[in-house]
Amino acid sequence: MQTIVVVVHVIVAIAIIGLVLLQQGKGADAGASFGAGASQTVFGASGSGNFLVRATTIGATIFFITSLSLAVFAKNQSSLGGAANSPLVNEELLQEISTPASDVPQLDVAPVPTSSADDVPSLPGSDN
Repeated sequence: MQTIVVVVHVIVAIAIIGLVLLQQGKGADAGASFGAGASQTVFGASGSGNFLVRATTIGATIFFITSLSLAVFAKNQSSLGGAANSPLVNEELLQEISTPASDVPQLDVAPVPTSSADDVPSLPGSDN
């Protein structure tokens, strides 16, 4: 069931992108006064506006429903199995990460010497 919803979700997303790209912007109406409006008669006398807007609205509604469905599927899947049953979780790596700090070997490093005001050279021409 989840696979079907994902497939429908992807198809609707691609369709919405195509529908939005096919629609005219608000500034495209100025071209109709110069004779460019005759090319829009494929969708009828009212133009493609009503059809494309309605199709985009339906597609957006389906996209919203499939998004909510996928969220519910993800929530149910995480509450049933958790991260331990996920194939993406490496149990050995989790063991290494969860090692307490007391078990980590300490390195013998000499302390870094601190500098004092006597170590800083004075600038030429200064009174210091």
